[in-house]
Amino acid sequence: MIGCLCLHGFTGEPWEVEPVANYFYEQKKWLVYTPTLPGHGPNGNLKDVTYHDWVRMAEVAVKELLKRCEKVFVIGFSMGGMLACYIAAKYPITKLVLLSAAAYYVNPYQLLEELKDVVRLGMKGQLANDERYLRYRKKIIETPISAVYQFMIAVRKIRPYVSKVNVPTLILQGELDGIVPPKSAFYLFETIGSKKKELTFLPETDHMICHGFEKKLLIEKIETFLCKEH
Repeated sequence: MIGCLCLHGFTGEPWEVEPVANYFYEQKKWLVYTPTLPGHGPNGNLKDVTYHDWVRMAEVAVKELLKRCEKVFVIGFSMGGMLACYIAAKYPITKLVLLSAAAYYVNPYQLLEELKDVVRLGMKGQLANDERYLRYRKKIIETPISAVYQFMIAVRKIRPYVSKVNVPTLILQGELDGIVPPKSAFYLFETIGSKKKELTFLPETDHMICHGFEKKLLIEKIETFLCKEH
């Protein structure tokens, strides 16, 4: 049996990777885990957790898959991409896929302030139909600064593990990503220790790479990569 661990991003939920996870579960009949990271989800409280809790959750999930499956693939989105790098460096997984992985990112405090401004304008009725406003309003209002600090620590602590990744790796990022800059994908491609690695930018895709206009192309590229012999 093939196992696949899919890790969502900071402040997010499994729906962020749902199109990819559902495809491999439904079409390939793989054993797919999409855990909700501690403090996340509808009932989560990010004030109560540290980055250690996110790492432990990823470790528990991959250990369970390794017990039950002959091969285990790990797919990580945004902060989940960094967690996936850590897992790939420490555990005997077969392949790694990084989606909009946040080895670098726009200043998170700046991002929060920018989006809070959007929220304030939205409350005045100026952005009632703005997609970014609708997507981030609840998330940004409820994200504590302490959680942003934990996100920053997580990225900094995991970066040294990137060079220890020696499994075949696919890196995918949208050219329109306003949260994770292109240098993040280039850094991962240059730093990952594996000799078998690929980097592709999707020209019409933003940060939410699994839900963009090129979702079908994204899934095709992931499937081709995971299913071919290396």
